[in-house]
Amino acid sequence: MTNAPAPLLVIGWGNPSRGDDALGPMLVERLLDHAQAVGASGRLEGLTDFQLQVEHALDLVGRERVLFVDAATDLPGAFAVRPLHAARGGGIGSHALAPEAVLQVYQDLHQRPPPPSTLLAIGARAFELGEPPGAEALVHLELALQWAGAWMEARTPMEEVIA
Repeated sequence: MTNAPAPLLVIGWGNPSRGDDALGPMLVERLLDHAQAVGASGRLEGLTDFQLQVEHALDLVGRERVLFVDAATDLPGAFAVRPLHAARGGGIGSHALAPEAVLQVYQDLHQRPPPPSTLLAIGARAFELGEPPGAEALVHLELALQWAGAWMEARTPMEEVIA
């Protein structure tokens, strides 16, 4: 007998050894800790990786909602949130995909729309190899974590946010 997957999935990607690029995986770990603290650990599964892959489309099966998390350099604030939709492109033949391409792979495989998905981009500046995340990035992480906690508890709509 197979266990059903957790209804909520958070996927964070980035290189933990490259400064602020670690923000996606760090948020996943922190959100999993928060879920455990509030008794919601069975509702949330977290995945981290260096980059998104075609195979991540399989992780979306059986989910109610999905949160994709990454560091971003072009933000006007600490973080930004936007709904995601399946879209072709993003280099499906390459070794790295955009979240929209992962959703498209899911849709192509299963002949149905992917679960409602959101991108949480966290403001980042420095990606030096061997460096920890910067102080400003860690502040951005805390603010993004507050939003993600609300998302997990279904208090936050999946609309565009810039904070």
